[in-house]
Amino acid sequence: MDVVVERHGGQFRLVHVADALVPAVRKAAFVSRDGYWCKQFPPDTPHLDRAWTNFQRLITPLLRQAAGLDPVPWAEALHEVCRRLTPAGVDWWLGGSAALAVRGIPVTPGDLDLIVSDADARRVGDLLLDGLVEPVAPADWFCSWWGRAMLGARVEWVGGVGPAADEPEPTDFGPLAAAGLEVVRWHDWEIRVPPLALQRAVSVRRGLTERVRLIDAAAATPR
Repeated sequence: MDVVVERHGGQFRLVHVADALVPAVRKAAFVSRDGYWCKQFPPDTPHLDRAWTNFQRLITPLLRQAAGLDPVPWAEALHEVCRRLTPAGVDWWLGGSAALAVRGIPVTPGDLDLIVSDADARRVGDLLLDGLVEPVAPADWFCSWWGRAMLGARVEWVGGVGPAADEPEPTDFGPLAAAGLEVVRWHDWEIRVPPLALQRAVSVRRGLTERVRLIDAAAATPR
């Protein structure tokens, strides 16, 4: 088996991981401890039991996609996100490479990164409950909340993003990006995304040369 899992209270463990998936486990921010990998959640976290049930079923395809072993059906997952969150009135926007892809820039997202309001972070967990693999829990980070689901492709969201996200330099998911959101028409949906210039600046800073070239090519193409 590629992955063997165990649960100990609020701790989800990967007690065996195939070698090919170890980089994906690290990328997914599992913590290495005493010979296993784990994620720890407060025992009173809402939907913890449901997330564990989903985790057992979905962790292997999640890691295989993250490892680049299987294709990522990001567009289908985004349709589902839009279908569930937008009619519900959730305050959300799309970041990361998917925010470039919906502009028609030829990048292949590995997942969907959502930025949601502090007030809506837990509600997103409710709306994506059938794919929830990491329940929405408090985060001591640049944000107040974090959650992860698998809707064919990995969907991750942060809630209550604060000024720390733009320190020491502006990001494409922090308050500066939120203040300049642009609306892109994608299929039947209007999706808010960060300013393209800001995503370009972040890509330059990260050394993503090919992504910068694709952004520049898109910006130079008449619409």
